Amino acid sequence: MSDKQIELAVLDMAGTTVADGGLVLRAFDAAATAAGLPEGGPDRAAARTYVLDTMGQSKITVFRALFGDEDRAQLANRTFETAYDEFAAEATAIPGAAEAITALRAAGIKVALTTGFSRTTQDKLLDALGWHDIADLTLAPSQAGRGRPYPDLVLTALLRLNIDAVDRVAVLGDTTSDIASGIAAGARVVAGTLTGAHTEEQLRAAGATHIVASVADFPNLLTSL
Repeated sequence: MSDKQIELAVLDMAGTTVADGGLVLRAFDAAATAAGLPEGGPDRAAARTYVLDTMGQSKITVFRALFGDEDRAQLANRTFETAYDEFAAEATAIPGAAEAITALRAAGIKVALTTGFSRTTQDKLLDALGWHDIADLTLAPSQAGRGRPYPDLVLTALLRLNIDAVDRVAVLGDTTSDIASGIAAGARVVAGTLTGAHTEEQLRAAGATHIVASVADFPNLLTSL
C-alpha cells in the first residue's frame, strides 16, 4: 500500500455524515404509491427490501430497476424528491460529523460530500444543516455522469480538486454501493461506517478496507495511515 498521505476524503451524506432517521423509506413509500405500487402486500415489501439493498445508488436508477418503465420511474423519482425535500428540514448531522470534516481539512485533507440524491435535494440537506461551506466540494450524480456503484463521483471529486492520484483518496460510506464505488475508483482507503443502512458484515463482504463506528473516527484513521 502507498505511503503517500491521503489528500482527499470523499464522504457520503445520508447515513454517513447525515442521520437518515428513516427519511429515505418515508419518501420511497410516497413515491411507490404515486407510481401505482399497492400500499401493502409482497410487492411493496419486496420493493422496500430492494431500496434498502441499493441504498446509496442514484434514486432514478433504483426506480428504473423497480418499475421497468421510464414514465413510472420518472414519476416515482419526482415524488420521492418532493417528499424528501419536505422531510429534509428534519435532517440532523451524525454526531461529530461537522467536527470530523473540520479536522480533516485542518490536517490538509480536502473533503468532498457526495450523494445519490438529486442536486436539488442535496442542496436542501445542506441548507438544513448550514453546511454549504463546510466542505471543499459537494457533488450529486448529475454533476458526475453516473451515481454509485460507478466510480464517477469519486473520480470527479479527484479531478475537480486537483488530486494527483487515486492512491491519495479515501472514501467513507454506510452502504455496499459506497464501497463498490470507492473500489471501482481505485481509492486507497474504502471504509464503511456503521451509522447507516448496511451492517459491518455487508460492508466487509463488499470489500471495505476498514470499518469505523462513525465518521467521527475517520480523521484518526486517515492520519494514522
